[in-house]
Amino acid sequence: MPPLNLYVDESTRMRRAAEAADMSLSTWVATIVIEKTANQWPDEVLALAGAWNNFPSLEEIRAGAGEDAPRESF
Repeated sequence: MPPLNLYVDESTRMRRAAEAADMSLSTWVATIVIEKTANQWPDEVLALAGAWNNFPSLEEIRAGAGEDAPRESF
């Protein structure tokens, strides 16, 4: 991983948050960046898929939407 210099005011809560997580400040910042730039749903969210038995289907949701406007070709 390439190095990144980050200058942080000592009055920020980052250092306390890193200590509370038992991480170095560098590891804590890297963890936050990875979490915030993830391109997939967290496992906790994926586990909810199909959890609502009475959730309407896509067809039911779109039933009252009407017709789409004509689209231009590229």
